[in-house]
Amino acid sequence: MHDDRALTEARLARVLDERIRPALYSASVPLEVSAWVAPGEPVPVAEGIAAPHSPVTVGDAWGAPWGTTWFKVTGEVPREWAGRTVEAVLDLGFDERLPGFQCEALVHTPDGTPVKGLNPRNQWVRVGSPVRGGEHVEWHLEAASNPVILGDPPFRPTPLGDPETAGDAPLYRLARMDLAVFDRAVWELVQDLEVLGELMAELPVEAPRRWEILRAVGRALDTVDLQDVGGTAPAARERLREVLAAPAGASAHRISAVGHAHIDSAWLWPLRETVRKVARTASNMTALLADEPEFVCAMSQAQQFAWLKEHRPAVYAKVKEAVAAGRFVPAGGMWVESDTNMPGSEAMARQFVHGRRFFLEEFGVESDEVWLPDTFGFAAGLPQIIRAAGARWLLTQKISWSRVNSFPHHTFRWEGIDGTRIFTHFPPVDTYNCEMSGAQLAHAVRNFKEKGMAGRSLAPTGWGDGGGGTTREMIAKARRLRDLDGSPVVAWEKPADFFAAAEAEYPEAPVWVGELYLELHRGTLTSQARTKRGNRRSEQLLREAELWSATAAVTAGHPYPYAALDRLWKTVLLHQFHDILPGSSIAWVHREAARTYAAVAAELEGIIAGALAALAGDGERTLTANAAPHARAGVAAGGIAPAVPEGGPVSARPRAGGGFVLVNGVLRAEIDGRGLLVSVYDLVAGRECVAPGGAANLLQLHPDFPNMWDAWDVDAFYRNTVTALTDADEVTLAAASDEAAAVRVTRRFGASRVVQTVTLARGAGRIDLAAEVDWHETEKFLKAAFPLDLHTDRYAAETQFGHLYRPTHTNTSWDAAKFEACAHRFVHLAEPGWGVALVNDATYGHDVTRTAREAPDAPGTTTTVRLSLLRAPRFPDPETDHGVHRFGYALVPGAAIGDAVREGHRINLPERRVTGAGPVAPLVTVAEEAVVVTAVKLADNGSGDVVVRLHEAHGARGTATLTTSFLPSAVVAADLLERPVPDGPRLVRDGAAVRLALRPFQLVTLRLTRAVDGE
Repeated sequence: MHDDRALTEARLARVLDERIRPALYSASVPLEVSAWVAPGEPVPVAEGIAAPHSPVTVGDAWGAPWGTTWFKVTGEVPREWAGRTVEAVLDLGFDERLPGFQCEALVHTPDGTPVKGLNPRNQWVRVGSPVRGGEHVEWHLEAASNPVILGDPPFRPTPLGDPETAGDAPLYRLARMDLAVFDRAVWELVQDLEVLGELMAELPVEAPRRWEILRAVGRALDTVDLQDVGGTAPAARERLREVLAAPAGASAHRISAVGHAHIDSAWLWPLRETVRKVARTASNMTALLADEPEFVCAMSQAQQFAWLKEHRPAVYAKVKEAVAAGRFVPAGGMWVESDTNMPGSEAMARQFVHGRRFFLEEFGVESDEVWLPDTFGFAAGLPQIIRAAGARWLLTQKISWSRVNSFPHHTFRWEGIDGTRIFTHFPPVDTYNCEMSGAQLAHAVRNFKEKGMAGRSLAPTGWGDGGGGTTREMIAKARRLRDLDGSPVVAWEKPADFFAAAEAEYPEAPVWVGELYLELHRGTLTSQARTKRGNRRSEQLLREAELWSATAAVTAGHPYPYAALDRLWKTVLLHQFHDILPGSSIAWVHREAARTYAAVAAELEGIIAGALAALAGDGERTLTANAAPHARAGVAAGGIAPAVPEGGPVSARPRAGGGFVLVNGVLRAEIDGRGLLVSVYDLVAGRECVAPGGAANLLQLHPDFPNMWDAWDVDAFYRNTVTALTDADEVTLAAASDEAAAVRVTRRFGASRVVQTVTLARGAGRIDLAAEVDWHETEKFLKAAFPLDLHTDRYAAETQFGHLYRPTHTNTSWDAAKFEACAHRFVHLAEPGWGVALVNDATYGHDVTRTAREAPDAPGTTTTVRLSLLRAPRFPDPETDHGVHRFGYALVPGAAIGDAVREGHRINLPERRVTGAGPVAPLVTVAEEAVVVTAVKLADNGSGDVVVRLHEAHGARGTATLTTSFLPSAVVAADLLERPVPDGPRLVRDGAAVRLALRPFQLVTLRLTRAVDGE
């Protein structure tokens, strides 16, 4: 037989596009349309409906950037349409290529009841099936004219990301506003042909099944009368019945489809627009659930449910009803789908605390899975946090975006820094916006790396990013793929059902140890430095507010600010969303974030001041409050007492050849005439820190123009060109006393200016460094370099509740790909017996490299650590980070890992000076240096119990003795939600002391009930 395959396939494509799809609506009449443009921000639904509207017509321009237009559409169903299915077709000027990234609307009835959302792939509203004829219809459309930021071509700078620069020119034109007769037979024929055509294209040419489908499609097309598609569609479908009924093979891969709309809580739109995106999408999903009995959908991010509850209660009521029926699944159990690299230990824990508690209180649901499809890599401390929250499974898709190495598993067990393992799945469909296309499903089957050991995967199905969710077309395709020869078997399932079956099927799944590093989007560790500083500062203030408030409540009867702390934590957690904290959102988002962080800081400072005043009492003594987890200057961790100066005084003298020498008996630091640290000598160990010929605290400037994803990416070639900023306008001795000596250095480069300060304090084993940068560069990358005289093949970087090790070499492609990585408060490098820490107060990105020194007079290895300070991408914010920034960091020679931990906390939790009556003992004390307390608070349920969270921080087994300033009547180990856990560590009590043994990096939460009088 002749090979006429290409002829039939081309015929199918054209007939579908030009004849069958256009016949979906066989008759139509126009609707009457009027509009009202809301001034400024969105208005309540009742106000939008009641506002005075003016007539508009199809073809009219509408929608200034970020505006809201209320359209009123009215009409009457022609009486001759009686018995037919009628829909309104409402096209606001959509581009079908961009669902979720442009204009959208929520449709309401005249009384304000939400009906469904409108978006480029969902333009219809059902009137009736069948209609009587003569019905009057009226809807009110809350239409958002969101601009297209990620255009075609993408990544082009645009002023549209901020209302202050976006202008007011209309962006869209009304394209269609009709009542139309919906031809169900034609629609079903479209789904039949699409499923078969897409399946056919993925089958091998030599496979008989491909030819069976081809011949059936040819016969169906022969049956279609192109002048009467509706009349001949049923007969054409009959031609396809047999080929659609052929069952799948016994070995077919199983795909669990989960209805889904990954909605970024902010990204190319502001937070306030996400509130409306969630309402539109949830309305669509609840409507589909009512129509499709097999459909199951999931939505993560408790914050988004909370927005519905607050702003769209009618939509929320439908969601709650669907959740109760088991059809709408609250998934993931986090407050938002956060970044997991940069949030601190407590913040990462609180993502689960607040998310899971919301789902429990609102729905009585506690999910076992963590749902993070789009997060940019996963920190090695996360598995034990997941387990401590009560979950046991993880789903993500993003690692498939890695550009160098293909991850070797799709289903596996992920082991964290403490040995905790989490059953994990990466959907091989490689998208969290699956549309049930034949190409996507075939890719999932081919791509699945567990063949022969496992046979099922998950497909998050629906339009996402900007929302929209699953469509009726996707459901129709899934119905045909439920049991179809040549295709994987598709069934709608809850995430938990998938995970339970997958884990049972693959009990010996392989293990991946350590972080899940995304070989992409490395620039998110640095972009939008103000947002990152706001996050770090907020985390530390929340720690202090809880510590001092709990201490004041127990010690002085001071009211504990439960509601304020709950609200403030949720605000900070929201801003850890994976496009806010990483700095990859539009200018509007980050401008609002700066204001929010300032307000959060002001309120927390007030809470802290009130608690400290209650603790210190009336008096004139100068006291120091130490919120860090280690004692310093004679003040216990969590205590208030007079500070005791430590160590010898500081001296400062001019240096031969220019610059200054600072000495304090522990360190000697030499700053040369260029203002660079050319020597940091450990006087105790007799060891030089700076590599021979090197200069530390050296600012380096690189070009920064990645191939794509500007705010997200730094590509390795940026390192090919570097400018060392060695010219100084001024190098002066800014302070000189017994307590501290400081050298100030001023530099100018490009359109920017930096003032660096190098400080050596009395008795300090560190050099404190500060940089104030007035940054006005474009597409540049600023780093601070520290070449160290150290030979080591690995270094430690702090992560949640511990640290992980990364190589300093590039032996493998996996090693080389980690050329920019994340650390929290410290990185630590060491040879046996001597090490160096570099600690910081607001940065996350860094790189570590090593070179061999060949000079005969200074052989050895130079290991260079560089902190990433600032970037200047132009997309999606054209003026990213322009303005003044302040950075603090410190170099700690002779540091063991414990010193790195201690100094990292010190720089982030500075002492507070208070005036009062006298010392205040800590509420809780842990004597062991290796055990770090991350939270001291009162229990969230208002019981007055004290909750203490701690972990082993050095990576070694150890014991801890927790001593309280009050006598507890009971002490239990708890999960993150402060509930007793039966398998917690064994606790040995002795009055006010509790002893426990800890594994390396083990996280423990203790709940202590205070004894009442008489007990």
